[in-house]
Amino acid sequence: MTNGKRNIQMKFWVTEEEKDLINQKMKLLPTQRYGKYLRKMAIDGYIIYTDTTDIKEMNQILGAISRNINQIAKRINYSGSVYPEDMEEIKKRISEIWQIQRLLLSKLV
Repeated sequence: MTNGKRNIQMKFWVTEEEKDLINQKMKLLPTQRYGKYLRKMAIDGYIIYTDTTDIKEMNQILGAISRNINQIAKRINYSGSVYPEDMEEIKKRISEIWQIQRLLLSKLV
């Protein structure tokens, strides 16, 4: 600032919970003044955006796999017999789960 005076006021609203969070974060720093803290965060703070698209997609796939395994388990409980095809299907689905997890983790690294 050239003349040392701040002549523009900015206001915003927060919830009680947001105010508590701000207060908690302020306690970590050597300041007790809201204006100083909020100005510093607005100018120098970082925003971290996390794209969770892959995680949501993985959850949908895992849900479908889980339903499939659950259907097999119900059939086994109903018939009292374990069929080799059912076991192969379960092994295949578990393998899919591991592949999805590896793919997702490789994207995070």
